[in-house]
Amino acid sequence: MKIQSPVVGKNVSEAVFGQDYNEGIIHQLVVTFMANARAGTRAQKTRSEVSGGGVKPWKQKGTGRARAGTIRSPIWRTGGITFAAKPQDHSKKLNKKMYAVGMRSILSELIRQERLVIVDKVSIKEPKTKALISLLADNGLSSTLLVLAAEDENIALASRNLHKVDVCTAYEIDPVSLLAYEKVCVTADAVALIEERLK
Repeated sequence: MKIQSPVVGKNVSEAVFGQDYNEGIIHQLVVTFMANARAGTRAQKTRSEVSGGGVKPWKQKGTGRARAGTIRSPIWRTGGITFAAKPQDHSKKLNKKMYAVGMRSILSELIRQERLVIVDKVSIKEPKTKALISLLADNGLSSTLLVLAAEDENIALASRNLHKVDVCTAYEIDPVSLLAYEKVCVTADAVALIEERLK
């Protein structure tokens, strides 16, 4: 039940982990990812969609009150919304080459900031949150993204209740998760898969 010692002198691809920092593309990458994650299902009702309001509440003249034709007017409480929000598609498009450049730039910056740790293997014997907490604490990790070569059920189950720890495979990494955590712990096998994917 231990994170095997960091791979000292691990030969990583210069093409993937040695890129210059490109803030513009990283910004586009994050904005696109966040936009594509939106459900776009927000909906409000206009005056014509709110139920009721078909009868004029009082006669036009003679009451002394302001004239009104429906109780569902937008200026009334329980009335409709003037410019009601409707479901819409917020998705954005980003070219594959731009995506690859952005991800390489993020990974390279994590290396420069010493936030990316490459290890031989991450494993625990049983799916216990306590075991994973102990494992991370022993290796000086707190806010951590664990990147594995393949899904590990024990680690996945043990990490579900930890809000500062997330687990994903090399094929599931995304720009927001890479930037959100203090440390990104990647297994050597996962590094090889990432290099193959982003080369």
